[in-house]
Amino acid sequence: MSEANQNRDSDFVDKALHRFDHVLDLVHDKLLRPILLAGRFVAYGFIVFLASIVLFGAFVIGLVRLFNVYLFAGHEWLSYLVIGAISLFTGLVIWRRRRPVTVRK
Repeated sequence: MSEANQNRDSDFVDKALHRFDHVLDLVHDKLLRPILLAGRFVAYGFIVFLASIVLFGAFVIGLVRLFNVYLFAGHEWLSYLVIGAISLFTGLVIWRRRRPVTVRK
């Protein structure tokens, strides 16, 4: 094979590989990257949601124990009454701030 044929063959292979690489980059940027970002968003959102539930539970347990030990020693029912009143008030505020769902036809 002459040197000119080898240059043409290597140029053809280089161009074909460059085009293939370009197509793969386009597929990654247009299709796979949004899917990966959405998956990451769902996964991190799930982790944050579960962590917030755990932290909220720990906060309520700590608040009840704080009330039982320091504020209402010997009267646990009063601690539960205060926590219940706080929960009820919070629920009423959230309920009041809700927005109606638009009617679908």
